Amino acid sequence: MDRLTSWERRTSTALLIIGTGFLLGWAIPVLVPGLPPAAHDAFWYLQITTWALFTADYLIRVALAPDRLRFIVRNLPSLLVVMLPLLRPLWLLRALLLLQVIAERVRLPLRLRAVVYVSGTALFVAAIGSVAVLEVERANPDGNIKNIGDALWWSLTTMTTVGYGDRFPVTAEGRLVATGLMLAGIALLGVVTGAIASWFVERFERTAALERRTEAELAQVVTELTEARKALADLAHTHGMLREEVAALTARLTPGPNP
Repeated sequence: MDRLTSWERRTSTALLIIGTGFLLGWAIPVLVPGLPPAAHDAFWYLQITTWALFTADYLIRVALAPDRLRFIVRNLPSLLVVMLPLLRPLWLLRALLLLQVIAERVRLPLRLRAVVYVSGTALFVAAIGSVAVLEVERANPDGNIKNIGDALWWSLTTMTTVGYGDRFPVTAEGRLVATGLMLAGIALLGVVTGAIASWFVERFERTAALERRTEAELAQVVTELTEARKALADLAHTHGMLREEVAALTARLTPGPNP
């Protein structure tokens, strides 16, 4: 085990806790706007602290990686988590690292893991997108997303590509969040469709294999019955010949009438 793998295993639980703290520090002030200023400040410092911990963890992993460039390319979500506090319109992507940590901790059969991962991802992204769009749209006088109910409804219709149009973002930040949700919805729909198609194909292949095996077994049984029938016919023929020989031998041994 290399140093990077050892570090990631030791810190996975801590990252899950830090990610949860980050989301709470960001979402609670949005969902409860009437908090006192001291509470807002506390949650802000919580966001800054957790972001600093994410940054420290990322830099340590880069330093421990055998191939640093490859590590950066293969761990773009982690890099986005570090950079996005400087790009405030992309709040939705902040949760990617938490989602990644949760996925790595799931220990289930492959098919069940895929179902749990896709379902959890859809709900997670919808909830985060709702909070993100509510934060940027609620204060806009032309906005029509004013509470978490509106935001959740908009998020679900956007991710499922239904798009009723009764709720929609009017700010550039909100539209950027909408773009992320649409792409996520299309991707998740593709995963679900592929999983269902794969399940049907697998079932059909199992059924076809079972039918082929049954046909082969029936053919073998027919062959064995044909051979048995032939053997019985040969046995009957042999038995008839033996009877004739016994009859002939008996006739030969039986003394004839005296002259």
